[in-house]
Amino acid sequence: MEMTLQVNGMTCGHCEKAVKGALGELEGIQGVDVDLASGKVDVVYDDTLVTKNEMKEAIEEQGYDVVA
Repeated sequence: MEMTLQVNGMTCGHCEKAVKGALGELEGIQGVDVDLASGKVDVVYDDTLVTKNEMKEAIEEQGYDVVA
C-alpha cells in the first residue's frame, strides 16, 4: 500500500533523516520518500504489519506534527 502523510516542522536534511529513521524502524515499512519543500512523506508499507496511527506516532515522537 502507499500513503502520503502531511508533516509540519521539517526544514532540513536532519529532519528528513529523523522521519525516515523513525518510520524505518517500524515493521512493514518498505519505503519512505520525504519532500521537505511540501512537507509530504510518501510511505510504501504492508498494511497487515503497520497502521497509519503507528506511523503518525513514530513521526510525532521525533517532534514533528502529522496533519494528514
